[in-house]
Amino acid sequence: MVIPLINTSVRLPKASIFFTPQTGSLSSLLLSNSFALVGNKLSSRRWIHTNGLQFQPNSSKIMNSSSSSSRNDYEQQPKLVWIWTENKQVMTTAVERGWNTFLFTSQNKQLANDWSSMAMICPLFIENGGIFDNENRRIAGFREISSPEQLSQFQSVDEEADNVVIDLLDWQVIPAENIVAAFQDTQKTVFAISKTPSEAQTFFEALEQGLGGVVLKIEDVDAVLEMKEYVDKRNEMENLLSLTKATITHVQTVGMGDRVCVDLCSLMKPGEGLLVGSFARGLYLVHSECLESNYIASRPFRVNAGPVHAYVAVPGGKTSYLSELRAGKEVLVVDQSGKQRTAIVGRVKIEKRPLILVEAKNSSDNKTLYGILLQNAETVGLVCPSQGHEPIRRVIPVTSLKVGDEVLLRVQGEARHTGIEIQEFIVEK
Repeated sequence: MVIPLINTSVRLPKASIFFTPQTGSLSSLLLSNSFALVGNKLSSRRWIHTNGLQFQPNSSKIMNSSSSSSRNDYEQQPKLVWIWTENKQVMTTAVERGWNTFLFTSQNKQLANDWSSMAMICPLFIENGGIFDNENRRIAGFREISSPEQLSQFQSVDEEADNVVIDLLDWQVIPAENIVAAFQDTQKTVFAISKTPSEAQTFFEALEQGLGGVVLKIEDVDAVLEMKEYVDKRNEMENLLSLTKATITHVQTVGMGDRVCVDLCSLMKPGEGLLVGSFARGLYLVHSECLESNYIASRPFRVNAGPVHAYVAVPGGKTSYLSELRAGKEVLVVDQSGKQRTAIVGRVKIEKRPLILVEAKNSSDNKTLYGILLQNAETVGLVCPSQGHEPIRRVIPVTSLKVGDEVLLRVQGEARHTGIEIQEFIVEK
C-alpha cells in the first residue's frame, strides 16, 4: 500500500564588523564600476561595495543588495552580522572568518584608523542618534529602546535611513518579536545589538522571519567562533541534500529489539522525516508520524526511527547513534526534495518492539547494499521518489513494503569516527 502525501529556507551573507564613529576610514571599501538594480532599471553606476551592502556615493542611504519589494522576498534576504569591539584579537578573528564591518563610538576613530591600516575593514561610527561612515553619510538610525512606546516613536520618525540599529537594553525574547512585527511591512534592515551569540540567535529566529541583522558587541574571541559556527550551520541548511532512488531487494521480519522513537520540539509536514540507516554509507528517509491512520492518532512531532544501533543524520554533515540522542540535542529534518532544517530533540523513547529488516540497492551501484531495521508497524514508513513530474509524494508503510519498491536514500561516505566522515577502509555488513 502506497500512501500519497499532500505536499505542503535565508542564506546568510558574510557577517560584518561594526565600528563606532571614531574608528575608521573608508580605505577598506572597494570602489568598482558595476551594474546595480535601481527600482526596475539596470544602471551602470559607481558603487562602494562592502559585504553584501551597497553604498551609493553622494547618497545618505545604504541598501541591501538583495532588497526586494515583497515581504516574502524580504524573508529571503541574507542575514547580516556587524561587530562592535575594542579587542584587536576579536577583530582579527572576525576578519579571518569573513566579517569586516565594525562599529565604533565617536571617541574611537583612532582605533578604527589603526585597524584599517592592518586589515580590510569597513568602519562605521555611532553619533547623534545615527550611524555614519567616514564621509559623514548616514548609514543607519540608532536608538536605545526600553519600552514599546519608544519603539513605535523610533519607527515612525526615522525615515531617513534604510537601516535601523536598536539597542534593546534589558529586553530579551519578547522585544525581538516586537521588533520583527513592527518592521515587517517596511524595507528597512533592522539590526539588534547582541552581547552573546545566543542573543543573536534569538534575534535571527524571532517569529521565524527574524531580524535582518545583529551587531555582536563582544570582547571575547570565543564568541566570534561560536557565532561563526551558528552562521555556517544556517548556511548549510540552504543547501539541498542529494537523495538517491533505491530499489528494495529484501524484506524480512526479524526478532525483538530496542527501538527508538524520536520526539522533536518541532512539527513535521508530510514528506519530512529523519535520515536513518544501519550503515553510514546510506541513510533512508524515514517518514514522521504526521499522517492520519486507522491505527493511531497523528503525531507530527515523532519519527519511529529504528533500533538503538542505527545512525541518524545530525547537523554539520555528521551522524549520531539513535541511542545517543537525548533531550536538547539536534537532528536533521529532511523532506523528499532534499530541503533540510535542524530540530531539537524533546524526548527519546526506547522500547522493545518487533523489527523488520529492509535492504536496497541504488541504480548507479548494484553491488553496494544499504540496510535498515525498523519497527514492524503500519505507522512506520519510508518516503518514495516522485513519479515523473507529479507533485504528489508518497510513503510506503514497512508492513506493505515489497521487493521492487522504490524509496529515497541518502548516499554518503562510509567510514565514520565519532560521527565525523573520514577516509578509511571499512567493511560493514
